[in-house]
Amino acid sequence: MPDNINNNNNDDEKDDYEKYCYLCKRPESSAGPFISMPGNMHICNQCMQKSFDALSNNPMSFLDLSKMPNINLSEFMPFNDLPKSQKVKKKKTKEKKEEVPLTMENIPAPHKIKAMLDEYVVGQDYAKKCISVAVYNHYKRVITNTMDDIEIEKSNMLMLGPTGCGKTYLVKTIAKLLNVPLAITDATSLTEAGYIGDDVESILSKLLAVADNDVEKAERGIVFIDEIDKIAKKKETHSRDVSGESVQQGLLKILEGAEVEVPVGSSSKNAMTPLTTMNTKNILFICGGAFPEIEKIIAARLNKQSAIGFNADLKDKHKDNMNIIKEVTNEDLRDFGMIPEFIGRLPVLFTLDALDKDMYIKILKEPKNAILKQYKKLLALDEVDLQFDESAYEAIAELALERKTGARALRSIIEKFMLDIMYQIPRDDSIGRVTITGDYIKGTGSPIIELRGTF
Repeated sequence: MPDNINNNNNDDEKDDYEKYCYLCKRPESSAGPFISMPGNMHICNQCMQKSFDALSNNPMSFLDLSKMPNINLSEFMPFNDLPKSQKVKKKKTKEKKEEVPLTMENIPAPHKIKAMLDEYVVGQDYAKKCISVAVYNHYKRVITNTMDDIEIEKSNMLMLGPTGCGKTYLVKTIAKLLNVPLAITDATSLTEAGYIGDDVESILSKLLAVADNDVEKAERGIVFIDEIDKIAKKKETHSRDVSGESVQQGLLKILEGAEVEVPVGSSSKNAMTPLTTMNTKNILFICGGAFPEIEKIIAARLNKQSAIGFNADLKDKHKDNMNIIKEVTNEDLRDFGMIPEFIGRLPVLFTLDALDKDMYIKILKEPKNAILKQYKKLLALDEVDLQFDESAYEAIAELALERKTGARALRSIIEKFMLDIMYQIPRDDSIGRVTITGDYIKGTGSPIIELRGTF
């Protein structure tokens, strides 16, 4: 009886760990169903097929298996004795939520999409309106397909803005709020086909992965290509521009709409990767980039008509204009290095505002997941009330302006002055409230600490 109990426990323990292919070492979760062999050895279907192909191409006629003695593989392959440190437990399967099919009745209107974005993103009203309308029209276009025999073309978007103004965060927020496959990818790793790097089709591979390899679902999705300015044409180069103009040309057919062969589960095409065909006609593309130093190109165009006299335009009149990027045109993008064919496939062009002091303060206070609210929640778990006075908000905003890295600077600033507080609070149970002041942020004072029962 005890032996049976031990055997049952061993069987349950085996079920908790993944099986690995003896040849390619891939787990069953990624390689698919295995073929079980004697001696507790498992081989995936691909490796088994390769073995059969190798034997058929190079038949070993000198081996007569019928005359060989019976071999028990378990005698010299003790797979049962593998230590647990070399095994991987199976992942728990998550229950998938039932998806409600999109209809004209349940499509969120543009003002509702913008209202949802307002809870997470501060400012940038014009950009939020553009994205809300584009996504709404994309839904209607996909559902209706045609309207009175008039085919509705998609409006791909190009957003420009300085670093840290919220381009990527805006699209990531849409990904959380909308029930449509949305893939966020980076243009910096893309290269021309045949060179080291990701092919342009890898963008669609990520969208297909987000849609659980459902081609029909992926063909109704949205793709955000970040850092699009990094594929601008290289100036004064004497070698092939494999990561610049060549990538722009490779993206042309994908942006406009075409039947594209996409590798499944890989970033490049090869003999070992299965391919599937995707139609990009109904996929909405949003491109974003900081386009550094395009302000100089815009300022040079605006100052072409220079003159002498009291009413003349000064050459440096746009020097302190933080939002000069709002004056961008297709001509400026061509001078920056984007080819006309690429710009023409992104008809909706809009910009995001640079962050000023007031916007920094709003970012600290208003969003649902503001970083200061995160720290308040962390300290609330220790039953400590964390407060910030107005001088602290202003001091943090001034430091962020000096760093010129946008909203990303806020976290690094807050992490620095919160380090000592987060270290000391768990040591003293008598602390009940901590108030951060502007002097503490500037390094000329200390936070106000109040003990429990004194407030």
